[in-house]
Amino acid sequence: MSKLKTSMMERRWWNPYAVIFIAVLICFAVEVRSDASDHKYNPGDQVPLYANKVGPFHNPSETYRYFDLPFCSPAHVKEKREALGEVLNGDRLVVSPYKLEFLSDKDSEIVCKKKLSKEEVAQFRSAVSKDYYFQMYYDDLPLWGFLGKVEKEGKADPSEYKYYLFKHLHFEIFYNKDRVIEIIARTDPNALVDITEDKEVDVDFMYSVKWKETTTAFEKRMEKYSQSSSLPHHLEIHWFSIINSCVTVLLLTGFLATILMRVLKNDFVKYAHDEEAADDQEETGWKYIHGDVFRYPKYKSVLAAALGSGTQLFTITICIFILALVGVFYPYNRGALFTALVIIYALTSGIAGYTASSFYCQLEGTNWVRNVLLTGGLFCGPLFLTFCFLNTVAIAYSATAALPFGTIVVIFLIWALITSPLLVMGGIAGKNSKAEFQAPCRTTKYPREIPPLPWYRATLPQMAMAGFLPFSAIYIELYYIFASVWGHRIYTIYSILFIVFIILVIVTAFITIALTYFQLAAEDHEWWWRSFLCGGSTGLFIYGYCLYYYYARSDMSGFMQTSFFFGYMACICYAFFLMLGTVGFRAALFFVRHIYHSIKCE
Repeated sequence: MSKLKTSMMERRWWNPYAVIFIAVLICFAVEVRSDASDHKYNPGDQVPLYANKVGPFHNPSETYRYFDLPFCSPAHVKEKREALGEVLNGDRLVVSPYKLEFLSDKDSEIVCKKKLSKEEVAQFRSAVSKDYYFQMYYDDLPLWGFLGKVEKEGKADPSEYKYYLFKHLHFEIFYNKDRVIEIIARTDPNALVDITEDKEVDVDFMYSVKWKETTTAFEKRMEKYSQSSSLPHHLEIHWFSIINSCVTVLLLTGFLATILMRVLKNDFVKYAHDEEAADDQEETGWKYIHGDVFRYPKYKSVLAAALGSGTQLFTITICIFILALVGVFYPYNRGALFTALVIIYALTSGIAGYTASSFYCQLEGTNWVRNVLLTGGLFCGPLFLTFCFLNTVAIAYSATAALPFGTIVVIFLIWALITSPLLVMGGIAGKNSKAEFQAPCRTTKYPREIPPLPWYRATLPQMAMAGFLPFSAIYIELYYIFASVWGHRIYTIYSILFIVFIILVIVTAFITIALTYFQLAAEDHEWWWRSFLCGGSTGLFIYGYCLYYYYARSDMSGFMQTSFFFGYMACICYAFFLMLGTVGFRAALFFVRHIYHSIKCE
């Protein structure tokens, strides 16, 4: 009767939660996928052109508001109302001074005549020397351009460089009937202003507009931005990455099938023969520790919390892949990814609470409330501390990466009103599930002593061996992901990325099982934490790749960009550590249960 009651309690809690989760996911996908700029215009209609931000080309996190530089600015700057994801992405759109009416050509139209002071000239010169670019959006189509150029030819001494500011912008706009299809911004290389010296300069900021007709359909206007990642030579590299990963999986699978399974089969035959021949014969190998292998680990509350957080992060990753594969994250859908992460993380917190509390109670834990609180802070805590530091840095730099107070309040309310209640509800459901661990072997009262082992069987060398193979299966694809997240390259081949992720999960599970077997065969029964650490060690390798990418493959510089790169990459790699650690532990637990089910244990 009690089991029936418990089952009904679980069903009442989980079914509505699942329905709400799926409904919100579908609504989010539909809302984000719909093109908000599906506008039709008549000749002469004002089409909105928003100036977004400026910043050093090689420092993608270090961006500033457009009018932080002394451009022609109106008396009252009108800001565009932005969604949560756009603010998190660092977008700060304002109405630009350029007027681009639909089908209205213009030739050398003056925006304003401005006398730049010495300070403003120095400000522009500093921006040009750092390769500043600007970004704008016209009818939700992105466009970019550089502010100026540095003349270095024939000059060895940097003090002899000449600095020029572009003062004339050419807008080339393509249309199909009554819709905008494409826009290209070009700077006039002949319209330059010398800003090398600190002196007042008169500048006439101008622009030209040329409209051209095209046959490209409105629905396909964003395809040009994703074609760069689908070029033949890029696809060849991606497929080479997949082939490399598949070869790794096949080699590892073959190793497990031919070596590990043969050894296990011999073990099963040997142990069966020993039981029939002499019951008093001394046991050796992994059967010898059958009375200790299911002894509950130390710090079981932390392990349960890590499994809960890892399960939630794995669920988030799958949901993000689903949204990406159905086309939600098309190029320059501003803030869609950040919005999805915030919403899905809030909705899946119940999964973390349920998984952690249920497993903790299976390990005969009693303080489930502390376990739920630990689960809630295990990932959010380091992320919050990192955010506080980096947001302070962004505020000191007056960068757009600094979140406004209102956005911080919104995120806090989401955490307080959605994330935390669902986490507690999940913890209560996990506690009431009454699930039992059901170890196939009885645990002895006193643990056996672990024999002396060689140095390479210690935790750190095992983690190094466990993390190398999964990392080798994904490292080629990592470059393109880094170049997209920390650069200006566009990544849209989500199907290939999903295949690589599946390979990563499989390799992580297989290598953890293999190392767990060798650990048990050496009569080392403390496999619980070892399997989690070995599975998650790939996250440490990814962070090591961050060092290589920063110093060898990128031109990022400066305290703000460096702190943002290593700070947020530490959080991402920590998330990978928890997620893949959970995968490794679950695979090892399944394997250990299976082999000890297959023998007779007293």
